[in-house]
Amino acid sequence: MKKIFLIVSFLICLYSNAQEDLLSGLDSTQVVDKNVTATFKALQIITLQSTKLPAKKEFYLVISHRFGTVKGGISEFFGFDDATTKIGGIYGVTDWLALSASHHTLLKMNEASAKYRLIRQTEDFPVDIVGYSTIDFNSGLKKDDYPKIEFSDRLTYINQVLISRKFSDRLSLELVPSYIHKNLYNPAIENDNQFTVAAGGRLKLTKRLSLNLEYGENFNKPDFYNNPLSVGLDIETGGHIFQLLFTNSQSMTESGYLTSAAGDWGKGDFFFGFNLYRVF
Repeated sequence: MKKIFLIVSFLICLYSNAQEDLLSGLDSTQVVDKNVTATFKALQIITLQSTKLPAKKEFYLVISHRFGTVKGGISEFFGFDDATTKIGGIYGVTDWLALSASHHTLLKMNEASAKYRLIRQTEDFPVDIVGYSTIDFNSGLKKDDYPKIEFSDRLTYINQVLISRKFSDRLSLELVPSYIHKNLYNPAIENDNQFTVAAGGRLKLTKRLSLNLEYGENFNKPDFYNNPLSVGLDIETGGHIFQLLFTNSQSMTESGYLTSAAGDWGKGDFFFGFNLYRVF
């Protein structure tokens, strides 16, 4: 927990040194019917979900990559020889509900999610509160390796509460408590139920560029995994948001990111990647 508070303090320190720079229209702290808008510009902070939802009938195409560890050096082209990919879509059913589906090449994981707004930050209420529920289906598990495997064994469930606050035109912070349940797990090294608390934030640097940071504390992880720590940049390029990032977790599913971060920043063992969102 101390690490989370250190990250939040770091973001606040950055904010205190920043100068005022108003964004155009949607990027300022607008109040529409007392609702605060544009807390985050992307649907994710880095890998963690943000409290942003698509508008009704908006469709987002999502393409993400996490390359291999940069620790391999030039012999592995600093990780570019070992890329994993996520491709998916997100649809705004209403202004408060979005449904999504994606496929991940890492472990051949398929993911279906629902994101739903519970409370909005307003002039009278200090935070946005959004729920996020996900089911992961591991299609990479082979019958030859697990002869008795059943459909339900391939499933992992994740439930999160996203709590964010936009402090100014420049600074937004978010807290994300999560519950993860794995139907298939090795009791010798991990728990079927895992709890995490993550924190993240966005600091606007220029009109179209922001610095993002996130960290998660997993209270039930095995000792050989690390807590996820990521840093990235949001780049607005007209019709889409492009995120460049470095992280110690190659997985792009919520369950993998929060429970099995294998990289170690202190040893130069981390991954480069990006997220690309195109809205239609």
